[in-house]
Amino acid sequence: MNIGIVCYPTFGGSGVLATELGKALADKGHNIHFITYQQPVRLTGFSANIFYHEVRVPTYPLFDFPPYETALASTMVDVIRNNHLDLLHVHYAIPHAAAAYMAKKILEQENIRIPVITTLHGTDITLVGKDKTYAPVVTFSINQSDAITAVSDNLREETFANFKIEKEIEVIHNFVDIKRFSKKPIDAFRKVIAPNGERILLHASNFRKIKRITDVIHIYANVRKEIPSKLLLVGDGPERPMAEELSRELDICDDVRFVGKQQDMEEIYVISDLFLLPSEYESFGLAALEAMAGGAPVVASNAGGLPEIIIPGKNGYMSNVGDVEGMSKQAISILKDDKTLASFKENAQTQALRFDISNIVPQYEELYEKVIAGVLA
Repeated sequence: MNIGIVCYPTFGGSGVLATELGKALADKGHNIHFITYQQPVRLTGFSANIFYHEVRVPTYPLFDFPPYETALASTMVDVIRNNHLDLLHVHYAIPHAAAAYMAKKILEQENIRIPVITTLHGTDITLVGKDKTYAPVVTFSINQSDAITAVSDNLREETFANFKIEKEIEVIHNFVDIKRFSKKPIDAFRKVIAPNGERILLHASNFRKIKRITDVIHIYANVRKEIPSKLLLVGDGPERPMAEELSRELDICDDVRFVGKQQDMEEIYVISDLFLLPSEYESFGLAALEAMAGGAPVVASNAGGLPEIIIPGKNGYMSNVGDVEGMSKQAISILKDDKTLASFKENAQTQALRFDISNIVPQYEELYEKVIAGVLA
């Protein structure tokens, strides 16, 4: 199949999943055409079956804000025409689904049929999509898709609850490539972070308010009182300065390391003992799943799609949003001795296997074949 994938090229979950999906499909012999404004961060290495098409947005004094959606739709039309794509798979509804609808209608005038699949990832529905500025267009463009998927059961339910969706939404869960996380921990790397054998706690995100970074800091401060440990904070965003200031106020800054955005996250996950994710909402929790694949159990909030991957008492625990004390006690209970920690680590990797890329990609392939054949149209 010749497949067009439209996504954001950044470190966010939707861009990561879209890129990893495209790479996996290319490995299976499909031709994959990425369409976005810059090369996706996870699109590294060379593959004969992967093509990248940059969306160029010219600037004119007339526009205060360059019309990216129009440029994206035009680029889609050009790529579909010249590469004879069989379908377009757009990740994150805004603005990709609307641009895909525009491209589809343009090509219909030339008797070119291009089916569109829209995958919903989270904030395109739960946050941005609800804004009255976008909601009518989001609803319309999703309904005009030939097929709709969501990355968790929770996100499917949220979509139906907040939008008048007239079609079925198929749940195809997020995934991880277990092979990427099969590396042995690099002892030298771990010793740099924890020279005296301390436990390593980890958080990775875009440091937005919804991630509750201050909760991460407070949970770690409580754990540190009981267990010698270090905290690694991966990522960047608007809440980082506040997190740095809080770590200084709590006098734990010497044991907290901010390392910014990182490409090779698997090398960080495999040296970590516990992943903290006390978010207000996670449509699925891809970072938590990747942590499990690396052997790190998860302490998180009982929010969104997280209950779909965390089995309390097995591969982690969950508490109500904002329950710092509860999450602190759960973290301590996992880290308190080597035997308990080893059990949680093993269970984390076992759970991640359920979501291995080899189990999920065939679900997308089956959906593609149905849409191309017009079964779902």
